[in-house]
Amino acid sequence: MHIRHDGRIALVTGAAQGIGQAIAKGLRDGGAKVHVADLDTAGVSGFAQSHGFTAHVLDVSDRSAAADAVRAIVAREGHVDILVNAAGGVRGQVGRPIEDIGEDDWRAIFQANVDGAFWLAQAATPAMRRAGFGRIVNIASGAGLRPSLTGIQAYTAAKHALVGLTRQLSQDLGRFGITCNAVAPGFVRSNPSTERQWESYGAEGQARLIESIHTRRLGTADDIASAVLFLTSEQASWVSGQILSVDGGRS
Repeated sequence: MHIRHDGRIALVTGAAQGIGQAIAKGLRDGGAKVHVADLDTAGVSGFAQSHGFTAHVLDVSDRSAAADAVRAIVAREGHVDILVNAAGGVRGQVGRPIEDIGEDDWRAIFQANVDGAFWLAQAATPAMRRAGFGRIVNIASGAGLRPSLTGIQAYTAAKHALVGLTRQLSQDLGRFGITCNAVAPGFVRSNPSTERQWESYGAEGQARLIESIHTRRLGTADDIASAVLFLTSEQASWVSGQILSVDGGRS
């Protein structure tokens, strides 16, 4: 199967770090014109300049900003075909006892992982409906299917919510030629937060984690990108509402 994205316009969020960057490069290599977005101004701008993308500095949890970013892409390109919501993460938090979690900490993780995906889908789907084609892929997590290795309650709850949102959007949008799927990565060392998490396990914990993975290796950002490239392709037109675990068999 030869997967191409020629002529497609894509928006990839979370593109200042590993998984988002790998997805953006994979779509570009398949022929898509890619716009990248992130809250990290230096990170996303430097990445875009180095690889020929158009950068958008964007807080995805801001509904107006999300709508403005999509509106700008449609005004410039005429359409938007692919939306990959890779923004999210733990927002610098670590696992803590339940009684220590404040409202702001709880909401910040939901805003980054769930609100942003919804606002961007809301903004992008009118153009997708007009074209009769759309691909939305949300980057969930193994934490959206079971308890999280991070121990962060809000992160687990938010990723479970993102899985539910994915399935609902599939039902709502499928009749218009728009599919919505999610990729649930296993542990991937792709950003400073996952590096800190990896180091926190120590040698014994790291060994136990790898031993729990059927393929006996950690995943890479490119492993996750490969799944996204399929789900955003023409060949995946009858795949929708699915949560694809890409975790080396750990699930």
